[in-house]
Formats: sequence, structure tokens, C-alpha cells
Amino acid sequence: MEKKQSELCFEIIRRFHQAGILDNMILIGSWCVYFYQDYFIGIPYIDQATIKTRDLDFLIEHPSLVHKEVNIPELLKDLGFVTLWKGNEGYLKLDHPDLLLEFLVPERGKGTNKSVPLPKLGMNAVALRFLSFLSMKTIKIKVENFSLTLPHPANFALHKLIIFQRRLKAEKALKDRNTAIEILKALILKGESKTIRSVFSAIPKKWQNKVIKGLDKDEDKIILEALQE
Repeated sequence: MEKKQSELCFEIIRRFHQAGILDNMILIGSWCVYFYQDYFIGIPYIDQATIKTRDLDFLIEHPSLVHKEVNIPELLKDLGFVTLWKGNEGYLKLDHPDLLLEFLVPERGKGTNKSVPLPKLGMNAVALRFLSFLSMKTIKIKVENFSLTLPHPANFALHKLIIFQRRLKAEKALKDRNTAIEILKALILKGESKTIRSVFSAIPKKWQNKVIKGLDKDEDKIILEALQE
């Protein structure tokens, strides 16, 4: 991970904390892998040098609970972020040479192709399937003098095993799958097989089938055993 990129990430999180909106957010996506390193101290874990991503994604589980008004584009403008509109439905992202900031919300009911307004934040969000999985069980990681909420590594990894099968690009699909496998193995070494099994058991049978489909019966035997003990 380039120092310049990680410093920018920390500055964004710091500003969200100072503005009083960080508690409404869950950091998701590949940057979780970077912040999980403290969770796995003393356990063989993913080499941070291999983590390269511009995507900085935040999940807002309940947009209606965001009460503080903070215009995020204005909050980050002096860092060099510019507003970027994507797709016919006008998804709003904040673009920087080092990071691409986006907000997501869980897809509910029949779903929608439209962006979800976040009027208090001056942004909108993309609604995606399976995101509620990430908020089912969370952890807090200490960053400087405040805390950052992330999905529990078990939720994060099992979620990756579902979504990698939906990826259109083979390279990204393989990266998601490999990341999931490495995190699950680290959890098993940490003595958290029971946690993996508990998270797996709590999700719908259809999702469970997708997780198992994403595992190789021979190479991932240790993970399959953790799920089925």
C-alpha cells in the first residue's frame, strides 16, 4: 500500500470523525483488509504490499438515521476530490488520482436501479444485494483517538465468497476469492472457527449454497470443515 494513498484514506476517515458522521458508516470493500491487520496481530496474514485499490467504500445501513448535515464533497474538496457522475441513474462518486470514494446501501425489497439520496451528506448511494450481510456482525478498530466500524472478518470473507461469483472481470473475481480464503484461514488460526460457523449458519440457505459453491472441495477443505463442524 503506497504511503500517500493510505495517508489520504486516514485523512478522510479523520475528517468524517471530526464532522460527527463516522459513526453512521461502516467501512467495507478492500480497505478492510488493510485495517484488519491489527485484528490479526501475531497471526500470518495478507501482505499489505499486495493490497492495491482505489475504491474506498462506505456502507450506510440506515440513511434515515443520519441526522447531522455535512456536505461531503465540500468537506473533501481541498484534498483534490472532484464530483463524478456515473451511469444513467446518476451515481455520485468522489474522484481523486489515488482514491475513488463511494457510498453504498443495502438493497431492500425488489431493489431499485436508481441511486438512493443521502441529502444530509450531499451525496447519493448505490443499492446492492448482500450488503446487509456485512452489517450483521461488526467490529471496531481503533484509529488514532477514535474508532472505525468494519464488518467482522468472518462476514467480510464469506460475503466475498458470494460476490466474487457475480464479478464480470475474472481478475477481480479471483482477487476477491483469494482474499476471502486468506482471511478465513487467518480466523481459523486465531481460533475463531466457531465464529465462522455461527455467521455461516445465520445467513439464508441460498447464501450458504453460494458460499460452498465458491470453495474448492480439496484446496479449501479446512474452511469447509469449519463451516460444517
